[in-house]
Amino acid sequence: MPVAIITGASKGLGRALAGALAERGWDLVLDARTAPVLEEAVRGLKEYGTRVVALPGDVTDPGHRAELVAAARELGGLDLLVNNASALGAEPLVRLDTLDLAGLRAALETNVVAALGLVQEALGLLRASAAGAVVAVSSDAAAEAYKTWGGYGASKAALDQLAAVLAVEEPALRVWAVDPGDMRTDLYAAAAPWEDDSGRPEPATVVPGFLRLLDERPASGRYSATSLADTPLADASPAGRSLVEEAR
Repeated sequence: MPVAIITGASKGLGRALAGALAERGWDLVLDARTAPVLEEAVRGLKEYGTRVVALPGDVTDPGHRAELVAAARELGGLDLLVNNASALGAEPLVRLDTLDLAGLRAALETNVVAALGLVQEALGLLRASAAGAVVAVSSDAAAEAYKTWGGYGASKAALDQLAAVLAVEEPALRVWAVDPGDMRTDLYAAAAPWEDDSGRPEPATVVPGFLRLLDERPASGRYSATSLADTPLADASPAGRSLVEEAR
């Protein structure tokens, strides 16, 4: 069975993606900072009969990242790494003129440094896979200028660039940065608690876009999960940029 590591998997997009992969027979290594919430998420996956290893911890901890990769190795290898865990840097979000620099550093540490650290830890297993892939969960804030989203957006833009360079340096892998679009998540609620999120789609609605990447394995690049539903992948350039520009 294929094996995936998904960070930030106790709720939101990470949890929805874990459920979809488990339903397809994937074995999973799941991470989140809050143990009880992660354990509850894992209980919901038992019906699929796949092997699921839940490791609560913080991806900014090198020891925890090593544990995640060791668990994948015990399951037989690693075919997919999803860097989904994210930090806002401020809750709620604030303008750049009042953004605490310690908060910015925290966002960069989680969204960029830890993501690269986990890739580095997992690279040997990913190279050994016949279908090794890395998904970096991005944001439209990485490409657009929205008030108060500057710190978070900057961290996601940096993550996009790391993914793009990794794709060039590791041509045997697929490396996709994916903008999932607006979703009804705790992260968004913490970012802008004054906004009514009742009209936003649930994370499960964008999972088919991620699954399409795994099924059709287009060129490495930056994609929009929502545009994947109706855009021919054959139209994507070798860098995967045609979908990006269309999504923007």
